[in-house]
Amino acid sequence: MRGTVSTKLTDFLAQANSNIALAKQNNIQFTPTILRENLNKLSGLMSDSPAVSYIADKTLTLPDRIIPVRIYSPAPDKPLPVLLHFHGGGHMCGSVELYDPICRHLASIAQCVVISVEYRLAPEHPYPAGIDDCEQVLIRYAELLGDVKHQDSVTIIGDSAGGAICTSLSMKSLTDKRLKIDQQILIYPSVDYTLTSPSLDSNGTGFLLETTRIKWYFEQYFQSTDADIIKQASPLLGAMSAALPKTLIFTAGCDPLRDEGIAYAKALTAAGVDVEHHSLDGMIHAYMLLHDLVKDECMATYQHIAKFMVKV
Repeated sequence: MRGTVSTKLTDFLAQANSNIALAKQNNIQFTPTILRENLNKLSGLMSDSPAVSYIADKTLTLPDRIIPVRIYSPAPDKPLPVLLHFHGGGHMCGSVELYDPICRHLASIAQCVVISVEYRLAPEHPYPAGIDDCEQVLIRYAELLGDVKHQDSVTIIGDSAGGAICTSLSMKSLTDKRLKIDQQILIYPSVDYTLTSPSLDSNGTGFLLETTRIKWYFEQYFQSTDADIIKQASPLLGAMSAALPKTLIFTAGCDPLRDEGIAYAKALTAAGVDVEHHSLDGMIHAYMLLHDLVKDECMATYQHIAKFMVKV
């Protein structure tokens, strides 16, 4: 069923759809550069960027690479829970800098230490490079917090592709005991790379993120047409167990990824996992990057996250 979008987004979507139609008319093809630039333009809609008392750029050094991170703490002298943040962007766009206002809100509203990870992106670094980076930070995050007090609990959070990374790590944690995850928070997550959810058709055009772009993202990410690889990488189709982390999930009614997010919440619940699910029926994919247009919905999302973090 097609979603009914909030009137708060009517003008924004009219302009976005006009630009999409013009690009198609002029046969402008997707490229990493174009899509990264387009996503970065949304930074202009996140003017509300709260001050946080401690912000530091650091790196996790591995034998073969360096992983940059940005750390936030509203009270560096107070032991707070750790929130490991993986940004969205189709596995090939997005950055720590773009998500800086979001991480500031998370740190200040949820009163936690946020570690925002600058993981490697496709197509330059295809699957599973980005997941590998996030996994290393999950395992070794304490090395980055020498001058920030923190609790031992770890919650992972991600939107869209970042949600895919969260759920992939949670799935792996069932067999890899190095991965300690107390909770996961998923915002309009991508959890099924097979592109079979009904909302990919019903919400696949007109709501900013279109199904044709999702398909192209995945082609750049996997650089493979092997159906078995794509299926095995899909958390929705993976092992479900009560041992998976307690989960908070947000879905958007006008999102092509809506139905797979709902299906994941239902699958976790059926497996015996503690799940809290909120549906924002009038919202589109990436609404958290549109803070100035849908401030009430964004702040409600942060408040739900803050309450969830108290339970860790």
